[in-house]
Amino acid sequence: MGKPKVDCSLYLVTDSTPAILGDKSLFHVVEESLKGGVTIVQLREKTGDTGHLIDIGKKLFEITRRYNVPLLINDRVDVALAVGCEGVHIGQDDMELSAARKVLGPDAIIGVTVSNVAEALKACEGGADYLGIGTVYATPTKTNTKEIIGAAGVREILQTIADAGHTTQTVCIGGINESNLQRILYQSAARSKSLDGVAVVSALMAAPDPDAASKNLLRLVKCPPPFVYTSPEKRAKAAGVSEILDIVPCIIKKVHETTPLSHNMTNLVVQNFAANVALAAGASPIMANYGEEAADLCKLGGSLVVNMGTVTPDGLLNYYKALKAYNQIGGPVVFDPVGAGATSVRREAVKSILANGYLDIIKGNEGEIRTVFGEGEPHQQRGVDSTSTLDASQKADLVKRLAAREKNVVVMTGKADYVSDGERTFCIENGHEYLGLVTGTGCTLGTTISASVAVYKQDKLAAAIAAILHFEIAAERAAEREEVRGPGTFVPAFLDEVYAIRLATAYGDLSWLERAKVSLG
Repeated sequence: MGKPKVDCSLYLVTDSTPAILGDKSLFHVVEESLKGGVTIVQLREKTGDTGHLIDIGKKLFEITRRYNVPLLINDRVDVALAVGCEGVHIGQDDMELSAARKVLGPDAIIGVTVSNVAEALKACEGGADYLGIGTVYATPTKTNTKEIIGAAGVREILQTIADAGHTTQTVCIGGINESNLQRILYQSAARSKSLDGVAVVSALMAAPDPDAASKNLLRLVKCPPPFVYTSPEKRAKAAGVSEILDIVPCIIKKVHETTPLSHNMTNLVVQNFAANVALAAGASPIMANYGEEAADLCKLGGSLVVNMGTVTPDGLLNYYKALKAYNQIGGPVVFDPVGAGATSVRREAVKSILANGYLDIIKGNEGEIRTVFGEGEPHQQRGVDSTSTLDASQKADLVKRLAAREKNVVVMTGKADYVSDGERTFCIENGHEYLGLVTGTGCTLGTTISASVAVYKQDKLAAAIAAILHFEIAAERAAEREEVRGPGTFVPAFLDEVYAIRLATAYGDLSWLERAKVSLG
């Protein structure tokens, strides 16, 4: 008969525990999920004797056969043989792959759980039909962060097995649901290999309507995520300095003409200043920290700024709700990890925010960006200050690597700013020291960036650079004004210059842009 075709697009792993299944019938949930488009089913039962497991397996196999979908048994080769189903899924602590193959024969489907490169290579070399890669995100049953590999871990495995010449199919598992499914598929995609699908548990087993839920999940698997802007015009992105500078006035003028919403979730210290900067730059600011409001605000065509100035459990929950709302419709999100390295609470908050939503732009000083990157020892900060320990090439490399890992744009601020999307990296050497002597200037740069990226999603790196130049050249011009004697007199002059540059650009006066100090990073 030959080996059945394996379609890993939407892989259902069963869980009949009351906490997940409730009082529903396991067989009903599986059949409804199959109606909705599930492409492979794994029976996973951690309790019960062998006879009971065989009975469940035979009943499920009758259902899956009607839909021409393979049924696999978790761990138990003996049960798979007794049921007569298509194969098994084995973990690292289960029967060896070679032994399972010997017992089940060449036509059986055998999948293997892997969580690192070594395990993945061994499974591919041993003839696994697919890999189950995880755990991706924390789940109610797996909360140990040491077991969580995230998108970066999945991507490393994918690239390594591709480089080794393996074409083995892959799915990821662990906390996958409708809110993060597209994000993990997008962020985990390696240079020459992507996931073939996702494995879900509670997203279907606990769903009120498994048929509708599986239809929706399969749709999400097949479609690009909303936050990945696909322009109808397939033009190459600006690669050089002159090309970027040519785009800058267009972006600033578009902000002026469209007045995009800048939804700021930020601390009380900077709310007033951020709102004033947004208005001067041409945006329409709203300071709304309550996550429930995001469902309506995200529909207004603007951007979200998540400013981690004040970290509380309730605040984090509000961030997650807002991230979900903006991600679902493709509204840009700017993340400012304020003081990320100052405390263990903030470091954990950064990890949690990264795991709960896609961040189009991450903006921070050197210490904050190093903390977000997360390799090696945590970078300790006293507060929101920035201490510089990296040289220029190291800074450029860091922003490039972080942007490549997160598949977004990273902005590292400092005496020189570094901006990268993982492929293109630029250095900007504008600005003035007064910016470092006024509370909230870094936060308000994030607000300015949010306005630019709202109107220019097709090249978020160019949008970030436009905002930085607008902001920092305004600071230079303000500091030169006769009435400015220090930080106190600088602030109103700065607001005036942000406004003046915006108006000048709108009316075709680009002389201010001659100050731009942009180079390839």
